[in-house]
Amino acid sequence: MKRHLISAADLSRDDAVLILDTAEELARLADRPIKKLPTLRGRTVVNLFFEDSTRTRISFEAAAKRLSADVINFSAKGSSVSKGESLKDTALTLEAMGADAVVIRHHSSGAPHRLATSGWINGSVVNAGDGTHEHPTQALLDAFTMRRRLASGASGVGQDLSGRRITIVGDVLHSRVARSNVHLLSTLGADVTLVAPPTLVPFGVESWPCDVSYDLDAVVGKSDAVMMLRVQRERMNAAFFPTEREYARRYGLNAERMARMPEHAIVMHPGPMNRGMEITAEVADSDRCTAVEQVANGVSIRMAVLYLLLGGNEPAVTAARTEENQ
Repeated sequence: MKRHLISAADLSRDDAVLILDTAEELARLADRPIKKLPTLRGRTVVNLFFEDSTRTRISFEAAAKRLSADVINFSAKGSSVSKGESLKDTALTLEAMGADAVVIRHHSSGAPHRLATSGWINGSVVNAGDGTHEHPTQALLDAFTMRRRLASGASGVGQDLSGRRITIVGDVLHSRVARSNVHLLSTLGADVTLVAPPTLVPFGVESWPCDVSYDLDAVVGKSDAVMMLRVQRERMNAAFFPTEREYARRYGLNAERMARMPEHAIVMHPGPMNRGMEITAEVADSDRCTAVEQVANGVSIRMAVLYLLLGGNEPAVTAARTEENQ
């Protein structure tokens, strides 16, 4: 792996499979009475969040603590940032504190890249979501969940997602999750189709490694996984569709559509859900929906990313077994 994780597009197939396989090994910690490894003892991980987040921040915090790192949570609200402090000044402060890794979520697309290439800090930078650009660890946990559910063999270790058909539905325009997933899933060999109203399809999408459809019913029956995206009303400054009811009718996943999916197919959602809009309660609560699994898998994936960036001198399985035998 490279020194930073800014974009899913930066990962090769081998990089991605290494992260997924490492996460699979680290996931075994969850079954042990003591869910910690000493791998990052003495290292400091800073969660630098300029946007509200619950799942992602807690997930990164849990991941770092399970690897025995020291964690500093930095929220822009109530900090010097709210008084006008720049990203550069904040970064220099974190560098002075000895941050070995900075996990950053920012409302501006490109902020993590700026932080990584500026020379302001010497540690690794992990993009935890920037504007409408990317969210690479979400794509990794999504791929991890798909591989566990869809791959042949035990958890799919060593495998990619070649030949799998993944459909991503909804507010693609505002979705950093969709962008990262398109890049990563195509790198892993999957065939990706985006489904959305024309108003919610990004400009330039024809250059993305995926197909585009405006008809969910035409593709749902041949999908191995259907990922529903949250309609991001907070990022909308115009009317992108007539009514919520009309959106749900054409692009929502209900029990009738789910019944037309192949028997092995799964339903995914990065959360939080707008129940009754992009997904009905019946589908969200079904055994085929992996939303809760995705949250759990996020901790394993983020452990793997931090492990490989900061401490991965030996395979994760070796570290885990060494700790078990002590």
